[in-house]
Amino acid sequence: MAQTDEFGEELADFVRRVAELKAARSVPADDLPTVLDAAIFELDHVAGQLWPWYESLSSTGPSGVASVDRQEQQLLKALFQRVPVPVALVDRETVVRRLNFAATSFTGVRAGYATGRPLTGFLAHADRAAFRSQAAAVARGEGDRSLTVHLQQQPAVPVRATLTALRPSGEPRTAVLVVLQPADSRVPSPERVPGPVPTLTETTRHAALMDLVDAMTTALLSGPVGDPSGVLERAAGVLHGRFADWVVADVAGAARLSRTTVLAPSDSVEEARCVAAQDPAACPLVVEAARGGSTALPVRPEDPDAFGRDTSGAPVLVRANVTSLLCVPLTTSPGPVQGVLTLFRSGARRAFSMAEAQAMDMMSRHLSLAMSAPDRT
Repeated sequence: MAQTDEFGEELADFVRRVAELKAARSVPADDLPTVLDAAIFELDHVAGQLWPWYESLSSTGPSGVASVDRQEQQLLKALFQRVPVPVALVDRETVVRRLNFAATSFTGVRAGYATGRPLTGFLAHADRAAFRSQAAAVARGEGDRSLTVHLQQQPAVPVRATLTALRPSGEPRTAVLVVLQPADSRVPSPERVPGPVPTLTETTRHAALMDLVDAMTTALLSGPVGDPSGVLERAAGVLHGRFADWVVADVAGAARLSRTTVLAPSDSVEEARCVAAQDPAACPLVVEAARGGSTALPVRPEDPDAFGRDTSGAPVLVRANVTSLLCVPLTTSPGPVQGVLTLFRSGARRAFSMAEAQAMDMMSRHLSLAMSAPDRT
């Protein structure tokens, strides 16, 4: 009983310190790194001392600590989300597990979209390899690291990324806590620093995306549902030409994927015939999307065999001159993957952007709902 009381006192002290940290959010921006260091220290304290202590107490019998632990977990989650500095929790492969409110505002990427995707996907291409290498080193226990990176949406603005190891409770592998700050160590306040005014080009692209979403919604609502192949064929017709040069649709059957639709440029009839005859199981990107349920957005794909080879034996990405692609699983969470939609852009056409990937991610959920809805005809 004495150990339980001592644990309760230690936890109460921790709660008071967290309350002080939350109150410190109003300090000047230049002093925020000090507050962040204190917050990270408290998180290490919980992971390294309080949690093992709790496990020791709980293994000796019920002591009422479970309810206290739930409150502690809620408090830690609230602390992580409300820390006024952009913070992300990633694994050793840089896949995002959590993104706090400040990080979503700083990066312009919503937490729901970022979770489950590599954080390197939101960085400039030149910085990705270095960031992955440093994150892996931190996860191996080789010490904290710091490097300068650039966000893909704002490549001209240097960002300082600080990485430190963190062992989540009950997990066998070390995670990496990533703190993102402008290179001058000042975190922009949304209230004091207005966002950039959209250019005419950006406004035009946004309007085009909204038109595309409207056209897709109209196509899905005006046609029959419950027929996966028919739904995908209508969706491919909306996307072909105006959004992508190539549209390849695969439906997940009971045993395997089957290719139902291939739309290509008018001068690629023979290439389209070869891709249509291809086995989707021979396309690594398609197989990975069907298994993992995550979108792939490679620009200038390095692996020519990432989409397999067509019936003539040529790599599809090389033969179609693909410079950018989107491979999107069709699923509603929770639920199985019902199909995979792959979009190619080739030649001099502009690469797919993060905004376009987000719009396609939203449309993929609508497609999945239409594919799984009961047929009303």
